[in-house]
Amino acid sequence: MVTLKPLLYFASVSALIVSTSFFSCKTQNIATPEKFYYTLVTVNDQQSGGFYANNTNLLPKIEISFSAPLNTTSATAAISLVERQSSAKIPLNYTFFKADSAVRLVPQQPLKSITQYSILVGPELESRKTTLLNTNINLGLTTALDTADKFPRISDDELLTLVQKQTFRYFWEFGHPVSGLARERNTSGDVCTSGGTGFGVMAMVVAVERGFITRQQAVERLAKMTDFLKNKTKTHHGVFPHWLNGTTGATVPFSTYDNGGDLVETAYLIQGLMTARQYFDKKTTEETALRQTINDICNAVEWDWHTKNGEKVLYWHWSPNYEWRMNHQIHGWNECLITYFLAAGSPTHSINKDVYTNGWAENGKMKNGKQFYGVTLPLGFDLGGPLFFSHYSFLGLNPKGLKDQYADYWQQNLAHTQINYKYCLANPKNYSGYSADCWGLTASDTNNGYAAHSPTEDLGVISPTAAISAMPYTPQESMRALRFFYYKLGDKIWKDYGFVDGFNLTNLWWANSFLAIDQGPIICMIENHRTGLLWKLFMSCPEVQTSKTKLGFE
Repeated sequence: MVTLKPLLYFASVSALIVSTSFFSCKTQNIATPEKFYYTLVTVNDQQSGGFYANNTNLLPKIEISFSAPLNTTSATAAISLVERQSSAKIPLNYTFFKADSAVRLVPQQPLKSITQYSILVGPELESRKTTLLNTNINLGLTTALDTADKFPRISDDELLTLVQKQTFRYFWEFGHPVSGLARERNTSGDVCTSGGTGFGVMAMVVAVERGFITRQQAVERLAKMTDFLKNKTKTHHGVFPHWLNGTTGATVPFSTYDNGGDLVETAYLIQGLMTARQYFDKKTTEETALRQTINDICNAVEWDWHTKNGEKVLYWHWSPNYEWRMNHQIHGWNECLITYFLAAGSPTHSINKDVYTNGWAENGKMKNGKQFYGVTLPLGFDLGGPLFFSHYSFLGLNPKGLKDQYADYWQQNLAHTQINYKYCLANPKNYSGYSADCWGLTASDTNNGYAAHSPTEDLGVISPTAAISAMPYTPQESMRALRFFYYKLGDKIWKDYGFVDGFNLTNLWWANSFLAIDQGPIICMIENHRTGLLWKLFMSCPEVQTSKTKLGFE
């Protein structure tokens, strides 16, 4: 078979002969232009695949080979290593070898751990004959985790206290200056959160017990907060909005139609206030007044209003402008058990058991019973959903021994947590970092907004609150994760208000945000693990005992 290449070669040679004959009868030497290109890039003697070197040591050896000797002066100017986030240029040591056709680059100082860098070679690079490089190079390089401890080792007990104390600063130092309420996040300004405030109130009880603040300081702050909630905050049939202005008390719309009462966020607030009421039990003038104000706030909540004219289900939202347009019924299983518990036990606006049975439990439809990673899940979505399902309602509601016809709620929360943990160990999406040291999927910030991370919505983001707030359920696994977050990643994720909201070791993203609903459970669930304090207080409420009996809980 005749191929094209010999024919093209023959045509080119014939043309050259004719041209040469025409212009000169003498033999001429035509110089072949130099070709100048790179031939190989290695990092630590390993050829980089797809122009990306991952998990490298902090003093990597980078070698780039070229087709011709380099102009070494040009090379030191045209070849650089840059930290991607800051664009900072890293000082390098340059070594030329292979008759100057290759260069070895080594940073003069260790690089930062788990950080992205770019190895850049611009087309202005010249060979010794001043030929310009025919392309450029942009090689991504990510450094490995520096396994050295970022902070001195302390006992596990001391570490738990440190985490509680540092995280509490979010609610104490960053509490709204006018109302004292918890701001939604560390960039929220006047926007406060009713549910997050409830978590913060419970954290305040822990802070007194742990000696972070005095009892008198807590009473004064709580008096300011409860006075604002009772007398200045706009409520809707006694129900608080999701967001409110911490200066004026006005409702801040959470979305277009969600500009009124949020029953679930109100439940988190009432859970916190009732817990504080049980703790501040002295017969002093200040504590007596505080308990009365809390009772006034709690008794004003019209839980029964949210059955929408007597339906056998609770509705999440009501708006003075759009009424029930959100049309969001509260069905289980999710984070909302506390809502039905408080509604059933209310001394002023209670619901009947059939609202719980038909609405929350849907007559048993919330049951699951399947196995995931060898663990049977009693209730809820396949693979359990985000871990906050087993946190928010259970800051006060003690799942130990809590049973009804649908589930043993300790077993439910334990199974949910174990599935989340085992999923992260299996790591089916092969994200970087997932391990027995680094696990926990729940709702938190991502590099692209906010997401309810779970085994069915896994974006590679680990949320520290997930594993840490699971401390009562998986104490060994959670403590191991806490040690890793603090000692190994502490230079990245341990800040003024504790651990940041989330991080992604695959694309090396670190949140700079803190959210009240994520910081609060860390403090509270660590305390429930250590002493059961908040469980004891909340379960001692007469409203809770009423609800247990009414709803058929053991």
